[in-house]
Amino acid sequence: MGTENAYHRRNSTKEGKIMKKMLLSIALAVVAPFAWAQVSETTTTTTTTEGNGTITEYTPGSAIVLRETSGPVRYRFGNTVSYVTRGGRVLDEDTVRTRVRVGIPVRVHYVGTGDERMVDRVIVDED
Repeated sequence: MGTENAYHRRNSTKEGKIMKKMLLSIALAVVAPFAWAQVSETTTTTTTTEGNGTITEYTPGSAIVLRETSGPVRYRFGNTVSYVTRGGRVLDEDTVRTRVRVGIPVRVHYVGTGDERMVDRVIVDED
């Protein structure tokens, strides 16, 4: 009986070592991707461009067409458009309805090119 017990103890010790190695291997396999993972960061730069001219067409909330030195240029309105005077005073909705119309000179801040010019600010050229 003494030999049989010693055999079982040796066997269970071997099994214990094998289990420990297996658990360690599994733990390393799970942790390794995080240890060697690279952190990447994406930076997006948005350039705001300015256009100016006289309004030839104006559809509030939709689009504006300006007669610029290069000819007529169409701009679409973004989700939020602010209307300000040359001095920086923000215009309320009633003032926008009465002052922003065909024939007045304005500047627009926009992003994009070609048919994708999206206006976010209209600057009325009077205070």
